[in-house]
Amino acid sequence: MKPLRKRIKNDSIYLVALFFVKVLRLLPRSAALSVMRRLAVWVFYLARKEREKTVRHLTWAFGQEKRPEEIRALARSVFRHFGAAVADAIRVPLLSPDQLAQLVRVQGEEHLSAAMAAGRGVIILTGHFGNWELLASWISRRGYPLKVVGRSAYDPRLDRMIVAGREQAGYTNIARGKATREIVRTLLQNQCLGLLIDQDTQVEGVFVDFFNRPAHTAIGPAVLSKKFGAPVIPSFIYLLPDDTYQIVFFPAIKWADGDGISKDWTAPVQQCSNVIESMIRRHPEQWVWMHERWKKKPQAAEEA
Repeated sequence: MKPLRKRIKNDSIYLVALFFVKVLRLLPRSAALSVMRRLAVWVFYLARKEREKTVRHLTWAFGQEKRPEEIRALARSVFRHFGAAVADAIRVPLLSPDQLAQLVRVQGEEHLSAAMAAGRGVIILTGHFGNWELLASWISRRGYPLKVVGRSAYDPRLDRMIVAGREQAGYTNIARGKATREIVRTLLQNQCLGLLIDQDTQVEGVFVDFFNRPAHTAIGPAVLSKKFGAPVIPSFIYLLPDDTYQIVFFPAIKWADGDGISKDWTAPVQQCSNVIESMIRRHPEQWVWMHERWKKKPQAAEEA
């Protein structure tokens, strides 16, 4: 049994999450965005560790081109963005087809359609950028069957809440590390498989350059693409100044090292990482800079 203090903490987090889900789904969208943005600013000032990580990581990435006060303002914008993104992600299941069409603009859907027509499944390559939950909902509700691989939440109640929200939004959740057969089945059935590889997680990976620092990055998209012939379609969604969203689908990645199975996945994984970094550079306020992206070190991996 977990210690009493930890159980109280987990219970409190769960109840707060449940409260926000219910309240944000009752409010009009404009009010929900306003509430969450204001709350996010308070979190920015009160959550010292998360604020410091965000500022530190932004400094690593943009310190040569932005002044410290600009970095801090950008960090504050990161929190405000994700306040709004959380509000919209929670409200996704409520959106009617007309509301979704009004909220989202789309560019490059022909790349996704062409990839699906190939009949080998499609790997949707994206990151924790913009509003990835809304991206997944749009893809599935547009008629492209989609399953996404995600890490299970530490609290089973929160995990059930997240999974239920994704199912209500139209797509299926695959728990990371627990459903290899389901991942393979998804591609063999010519469905879309969503993979986010922009976090330092406990999966098989290699170190590639990410904002001029070595970052341990999952090899999954490259391995699956080359093994099953599934095209990798970089796909992103970002919030526009008028509070609508822009989705962009890029052409399938053409592997610089050929299509064969490789023993060294560094080159194709670097290609995947480069696409994600390029989008983050365009809209840096819309990526999760509070995440410890560079936690693993190449030296530690070599010694293990």
